[in-house]
Amino acid sequence: MLTNEHIYLGLVHYPVHNKRKEIIISAVATINLHDIARLAKTYELGGYFVINPLEDQHALVHRFLAHWLKGFGGKYNPRRVPPLKLIHCVYSLEEAIEAIEKKWQQAPQIIVTSAKASGNLLDYQMARRLLQQKQTPFLIILGTAWGLAEDLISQANYVLKPIYGVGDYNHLSVRTAAAIILDRLLGGER
Repeated sequence: MLTNEHIYLGLVHYPVHNKRKEIIISAVATINLHDIARLAKTYELGGYFVINPLEDQHALVHRFLAHWLKGFGGKYNPRRVPPLKLIHCVYSLEEAIEAIEKKWQQAPQIIVTSAKASGNLLDYQMARRLLQQKQTPFLIILGTAWGLAEDLISQANYVLKPIYGVGDYNHLSVRTAAAIILDRLLGGER
Protein backbone atom coordinates (compact mmCIF):
# COMPACT_ATOMS: atom_id res chain seq x y z
CA MET A 1 0.00 0.00 0.00
CA LEU A 2 1.23 3.46 -0.91
CA THR A 3 1.56 5.76 2.08
CA ASN A 4 1.98 9.51 2.27
CA GLU A 5 2.69 9.72 5.97
CA HIS A 6 5.20 12.54 5.37
CA ILE A 7 2.35 14.79 4.17
CA TYR A 8 -0.03 16.59 6.52
CA LEU A 9 -3.01 18.87 6.06
CA GLY A 10 -3.60 21.95 8.18
CA LEU A 11 -6.95 23.74 8.30
CA VAL A 12 -6.30 27.28 9.54
CA HIS A 13 -9.03 29.26 11.33
CA TYR A 14 -6.69 32.13 12.28
CA PRO A 15 -5.36 34.30 10.76
CA VAL A 16 -7.94 34.34 7.97
CA HIS A 17 -9.95 37.07 6.25
CA ASN A 18 -13.63 37.83 6.33
CA LYS A 19 -15.34 39.19 3.23
CA ARG A 20 -14.30 42.75 4.22
CA LYS A 21 -10.63 41.64 4.24
CA GLU A 22 -10.41 41.97 8.04
CA ILE A 23 -8.35 39.42 9.99
CA ILE A 24 -10.64 37.14 11.99
CA ILE A 25 -10.83 33.79 13.77
CA SER A 26 -13.34 31.53 12.04
CA ALA A 27 -15.37 28.85 13.77
CA VAL A 28 -14.77 25.14 13.37
CA ALA A 29 -17.36 23.42 11.15
CA THR A 30 -17.78 19.79 12.16
CA ILE A 31 -18.48 18.78 8.56
CA ASN A 32 -14.89 19.82 7.79
CA LEU A 33 -13.67 17.54 10.56
CA HIS A 34 -15.42 14.52 9.07
CA ASP A 35 -14.83 15.18 5.41
CA ILE A 36 -11.22 16.33 5.50
CA ALA A 37 -10.26 13.51 7.90
CA ARG A 38 -11.80 11.00 5.47
CA LEU A 39 -9.84 12.64 2.68
CA ALA A 40 -6.61 12.45 4.70
CA LYS A 41 -7.22 8.74 5.32
CA THR A 42 -8.10 8.08 1.67
CA TYR A 43 -4.68 9.44 0.64
CA GLU A 44 -2.92 7.86 3.68
CA LEU A 45 -1.58 11.17 5.04
CA GLY A 46 0.35 11.51 8.29
CA GLY A 47 -2.30 13.65 9.93
CA TYR A 48 -4.77 16.51 9.78
CA PHE A 49 -4.28 19.57 11.99
CA VAL A 50 -7.26 21.71 12.94
CA ILE A 51 -5.66 25.04 13.84
CA ASN A 52 -7.73 27.38 16.00
CA PRO A 53 -6.63 29.52 18.99
CA LEU A 54 -9.97 29.50 20.85
CA GLU A 55 -10.65 27.26 23.85
CA ASP A 56 -14.36 26.86 23.02
CA GLN A 57 -13.48 25.64 19.53
CA HIS A 58 -11.06 23.09 20.98
CA ALA A 59 -13.82 21.95 23.34
CA LEU A 60 -16.12 21.48 20.33
CA VAL A 61 -13.50 19.41 18.47
CA HIS A 62 -12.78 17.29 21.56
CA ARG A 63 -16.51 16.64 22.16
CA PHE A 64 -16.91 15.67 18.51
CA LEU A 65 -13.90 13.32 18.64
CA ALA A 66 -15.01 11.78 21.94
CA HIS A 67 -18.40 10.93 20.40
CA TRP A 68 -16.82 9.25 17.37
CA LEU A 69 -13.71 7.71 18.91
CA LYS A 70 -14.93 6.70 22.38
CA GLY A 71 -18.72 7.04 22.32
CA PHE A 72 -21.74 5.86 20.42
CA GLY A 73 -20.63 7.25 17.05
CA GLY A 74 -17.69 4.87 16.74
CA LYS A 75 -19.82 1.89 17.69
CA TYR A 76 -22.54 2.93 15.25
CA ASN A 77 -20.13 3.58 12.37
CA PRO A 78 -16.67 2.08 13.02
CA ARG A 79 -15.45 3.10 9.54
CA ARG A 80 -15.28 6.70 10.81
CA VAL A 81 -12.76 5.86 13.53
CA PRO A 82 -9.52 5.48 11.47
CA PRO A 83 -9.92 8.82 9.65
CA LEU A 84 -10.86 10.73 12.79
CA LYS A 85 -7.78 9.40 14.59
CA LEU A 86 -5.75 11.54 12.18
CA ILE A 87 -7.13 14.80 13.65
CA HIS A 88 -4.87 16.90 15.88
CA CYS A 89 -6.43 20.05 17.32
CA VAL A 90 -3.77 22.72 17.92
CA TYR A 91 -3.76 26.41 18.87
CA SER A 92 -1.37 27.70 16.20
CA LEU A 93 0.42 26.89 12.98
CA GLU A 94 3.67 26.90 14.96
CA GLU A 95 2.31 24.13 17.19
CA ALA A 96 1.47 22.01 14.13
CA ILE A 97 4.95 22.60 12.70
CA GLU A 98 6.56 21.63 16.02
CA ALA A 99 4.57 18.38 16.16
CA ILE A 100 5.69 17.42 12.65
CA GLU A 101 9.28 18.45 13.36
CA LYS A 102 9.31 16.32 16.52
CA LYS A 103 8.22 13.24 14.57
CA TRP A 104 10.48 13.74 11.53
CA GLN A 105 13.46 15.47 13.17
CA GLN A 106 13.15 18.26 10.62
CA ALA A 107 10.76 21.11 9.95
CA PRO A 108 8.14 20.53 7.28
CA GLN A 109 8.09 22.41 4.03
CA ILE A 110 4.95 24.57 4.00
CA ILE A 111 2.67 24.67 0.96
CA VAL A 112 -0.19 27.14 1.24
CA THR A 113 -3.30 27.22 -0.89
CA SER A 114 -5.18 30.28 -2.07
CA ALA A 115 -7.99 31.12 -4.46
CA LYS A 116 -6.00 34.20 -5.52
CA ALA A 117 -3.09 34.00 -7.94
CA SER A 118 -0.15 36.14 -6.81
CA GLY A 119 3.61 35.86 -6.77
CA ASN A 120 5.67 32.86 -7.74
CA LEU A 121 3.17 30.00 -7.82
CA LEU A 122 3.91 26.30 -7.65
CA ASP A 123 2.09 24.32 -10.30
CA TYR A 124 0.58 20.93 -9.52
CA GLN A 125 3.03 18.92 -11.59
CA MET A 126 6.04 20.39 -9.77
CA ALA A 127 4.31 20.03 -6.39
CA ARG A 128 3.54 16.39 -7.16
CA ARG A 129 7.23 15.75 -7.91
CA LEU A 130 8.29 17.48 -4.67
CA LEU A 131 5.91 15.36 -2.59
CA GLN A 132 6.96 12.12 -4.28
CA GLN A 133 10.61 12.64 -3.32
CA LYS A 134 9.73 11.99 0.34
CA GLN A 135 12.94 13.70 1.47
CA THR A 136 11.17 16.04 3.87
CA PRO A 137 7.79 16.29 5.56
CA PHE A 138 5.22 18.66 4.07
CA LEU A 139 2.34 20.60 5.58
CA ILE A 140 -0.34 21.68 3.12
CA ILE A 141 -2.25 24.63 4.57
CA LEU A 142 -5.88 25.34 3.74
CA GLY A 143 -7.71 28.46 4.85
CA THR A 144 -11.23 28.92 6.12
CA ALA A 145 -13.59 31.91 5.76
CA TRP A 146 -12.36 34.09 2.87
CA GLY A 147 -8.80 32.78 2.83
CA LEU A 148 -5.48 32.89 4.61
CA ALA A 149 -3.95 36.17 5.75
CA GLU A 150 -1.20 37.48 3.48
CA ASP A 151 1.36 37.40 6.32
CA LEU A 152 0.85 33.66 6.68
CA ILE A 153 1.03 33.13 2.92
CA SER A 154 4.27 35.12 2.69
CA GLN A 155 5.95 32.82 5.25
CA ALA A 156 5.31 29.63 3.26
CA ASN A 157 7.91 27.79 1.22
CA TYR A 158 5.44 27.42 -1.65
CA VAL A 159 2.11 28.84 -2.79
CA LEU A 160 0.09 26.39 -4.84
CA LYS A 161 -1.70 27.63 -7.95
CA PRO A 162 -5.40 28.30 -7.42
CA ILE A 163 -8.04 25.89 -8.66
CA TYR A 164 -9.76 27.26 -11.73
CA GLY A 165 -13.03 26.02 -13.13
CA VAL A 166 -14.36 27.03 -16.53
CA GLY A 167 -16.01 30.30 -15.48
CA ASP A 168 -15.19 33.30 -13.32
CA TYR A 169 -16.61 31.88 -10.07
CA ASN A 170 -13.81 30.94 -7.68
CA HIS A 171 -15.04 30.35 -4.11
CA LEU A 172 -15.04 26.63 -3.33
CA SER A 173 -15.77 25.13 0.05
CA VAL A 174 -12.57 24.12 1.80
CA ARG A 175 -13.68 20.46 1.70
CA THR A 176 -14.11 20.59 -2.06
CA ALA A 177 -10.83 22.43 -2.60
CA ALA A 178 -8.96 19.96 -0.38
CA ALA A 179 -10.33 17.01 -2.37
CA ILE A 180 -9.37 18.54 -5.72
CA ILE A 181 -5.91 19.53 -4.48
CA LEU A 182 -5.07 16.14 -2.96
CA ASP A 183 -6.30 14.28 -6.00
CA ARG A 184 -4.16 16.45 -8.27
CA LEU A 185 -1.13 16.00 -6.02
CA LEU A 186 -1.47 12.38 -4.94
CA GLY A 187 -4.20 10.73 -6.97
CA GLY A 188 -3.69 7.90 -9.34
CA GLU A 189 -6.00 5.95 -11.54
CA ARG A 190 -6.73 2.33 -10.79
